[in-house]
Amino acid sequence: MRSLHTEPLTATAFAPFGDVLEASGDYRLINAGLCRRHHDRARLDFAPEVDAANRAGISIFQAEPRALPYAFDLIERHPEGSQAFLPMTQHPFLVIVASGPDAVPRAFLTNGAQGINLLRGTWHGVLTPLHAPGLFAVVDRIGPSPNLEEHRFSSPWIVLA
Repeated sequence: MRSLHTEPLTATAFAPFGDVLEASGDYRLINAGLCRRHHDRARLDFAPEVDAANRAGISIFQAEPRALPYAFDLIERHPEGSQAFLPMTQHPFLVIVASGPDAVPRAFLTNGAQGINLLRGTWHGVLTPLHAPGLFAVVDRIGPSPNLEEHRFSSPWIVLA
């Protein structure tokens, strides 16, 4: 079995795959100065050229928690839209991405206060919470045409802490 180690999720390291969503950096005060707005943090991208009915939607996912070491042999991508995962609890989760189906994947570990936005067409692992309840708000493309491609590796990868 092939292995890879987790690395901390940072905006710089994750930039080729998408956006890190967190309350850091520039902000403006709103609500009479009681709230910091970290504005426009994700590059949402939905393919209007495929179908005029494409739109952004918010779904709720509840995924079964996994543990490290974690073995996987499946990655997927969404060619018609970006996909954002916003945890609804403050627990770290695992983010697996790859530049292509034949590339060596990378495994990022969030810090418990980060979400991600995967760019359109980015190969990624399935939603992998490391703690219950595994509850996420997901912002992605809603539309009538299929928006999922899957790839299975010939042998599994194992993610180590």
